[in-house]
Amino acid sequence: MKILTIYTDGASRGNPGPGGWGAVLMSDTKVVELSGAQNPATNNQMELEAVIKSLSYAVSHFPGYTIELHVDSTYVLKGIESWLNSWIRNGWMTSLKKPVENKSQWQKLLRIRDELGKKLNLNKVAGHSGQIYNDRCDELAVKSALGEKVKLFKGSLKDYKNLLEENPPKSEIKKSSSGSKKTGPAYSYVSLVDGKVYADKTWAECERRVKGKKGAKYKKVFSKAEETSLVQDYTLNTLL
Repeated sequence: MKILTIYTDGASRGNPGPGGWGAVLMSDTKVVELSGAQNPATNNQMELEAVIKSLSYAVSHFPGYTIELHVDSTYVLKGIESWLNSWIRNGWMTSLKKPVENKSQWQKLLRIRDELGKKLNLNKVAGHSGQIYNDRCDELAVKSALGEKVKLFKGSLKDYKNLLEENPPKSEIKKSSSGSKKTGPAYSYVSLVDGKVYADKTWAECERRVKGKKGAKYKKVFSKAEETSLVQDYTLNTLL
């Protein structure tokens, strides 16, 4: 059985803000890196785009392969595994009777998922945990979001492993529960208002958004990893 292993990640500097995505596709002998950017974009849109673009590439360039997809986004995994079927039954409405966000992307992903069928296997990976391929995807996504020139690898698996050993990807590592930083300058302020998730760079922006809004939630976060995790948690609240 021919197996293609894929890692993906997405990022946005603000939610929405400049966005980027990255992917690593590995067969038993070859490796291909992919990346792209969009402005504006949300973190969830970039997570979706990374999966859509990498699976589309796999279908075109690795026909017949069984795909092991590794994703750190609960939003994407639950969407593929269960929410898509519920949304279709409900006419692309959530359980809160609101239109599904990022519908066009989900429809693209639905077509690819159904085309691959049992040849697509989903795997959850912990983001920013030191997993080298996930960290490389994060690095590609962040650089793309920042508008930095990204040199993408395409070549042998052996050369790729040597490259990563010599130049380990730079990625924010999740804080341990015992030594996490809870003071200092904010990375952003994440809020949930009227069923939508936002990430503002300043408290003044966040305060204007949440003030007087019944049921609004908000929190100050100190890193990209924290922001991504909280954005996903708040998003899940709107979809359950």
